[in-house]
Order: sequence, then C-alpha cells, then structure tokens
Amino acid sequence: MPREKQNVIDAPGELAQSISEALPRERIVPRFVDSYVVENGRHALQVHATLYRELLALLQREALLALTVRALAIICNEPHSTGKSKPRPMPRRDATAFRRKFLASLTRQQGWTAGDALDFQRDLQMYEELLSRAAAKHRNRKPFEAADHPFVDRCAFLLDSSFMENARLAASRALTAIEQLAASLAQEVLDGRVR
Repeated sequence: MPREKQNVIDAPGELAQSISEALPRERIVPRFVDSYVVENGRHALQVHATLYRELLALLQREALLALTVRALAIICNEPHSTGKSKPRPMPRRDATAFRRKFLASLTRQQGWTAGDALDFQRDLQMYEELLSRAAAKHRNRKPFEAADHPFVDRCAFLLDSSFMENARLAASRALTAIEQLAASLAQEVLDGRVR
C-alpha cells in the first residue's frame, strides 16, 4: 500500500474513538447528577449504589446520543470551507458514508452487540427527527427556560420525574456542556488534528 494511503486519517473512526474517550473523561453526566442532587436536596437518588450506577449508565447513553447527534450535524450538515472554495456542507453521499463508518466504529468502540447497535441507531434517528421538527418551529429560548431537546426531556424523566421542571433545567445545562464538547471534537476531526 502506498505510504500516503496509510497516513490518511480515518475521520469517522477517529471521531468515534474521541467521543468514546471524551464523554467518560469529561464526567459530564456524573457532575450533572451530583450537582442536581445537591442543588435540589434529592439525596435519595444516590442512596442505593446499584440504582445510582444504573441511572448514571442510562444518562450516559443519552449523553452519547446527544453528543453523536451534534457531532454528526456539525461534520455532515454544516458548511465547511475546503481550501479557497466557498463553504459548503458535505455532499449527501459522503455524509451517508461518513455516518455509516462512524456508527460501525462506535459499535466496535462501545463493544455493543448487533441489537445494541440497532437500538442506538433507532434512538439516534428519533433524536434527529425530533430536532429537525424543533428547528422548523425555532424560537430563541430565554435563559431560564429549558432547551427543547430530546436529551433534556428524556434525562429529566429518568432523573427525577416528580420534579420535572427542575430536572429539565439541570439537563439543559448538561446539554450545553455536551454540545460544547461535540463542537470541539468535531472541529478536531475537521482540522485533521485528532490526537
């Protein structure tokens, strides 16, 4: 194989690896849950270690979905300039191939079974459909409002359905951190400077 072919970065694989490593490293979900417990006096959420770990695992999966949706949107849908040309989004065929390779690599990174991978892809598609509907009726939200995002709603329900509005506001803050992480990881891939 020619040397230049070996040096080409596998962008979808690198993005999947970056996401798989960054989400646990940044500890967004544990910080989100712990701060929610302290701010709202909901210490019962942490009393049973097994239930607390299960809650963190469920919320971590939701965070992975939100991170994946945002990173794929930045890379595949947003306009990027290549050289001196006008910024354009990735062509549809390239975006489809990128997404397919990314999901295959993420499946390997996470060690999922085929069923787990299909469940993740189904939820990812649901997130994308809900976000496209929300974008159609876009209005700017006020600082004290929770974001209109499936991550916010699903996490609030999982975290503390009896205090839904407080949980939605906390999840909205966590979503901001997730989207910032997605933007930085996607930019690293776009710049070709992953690790």
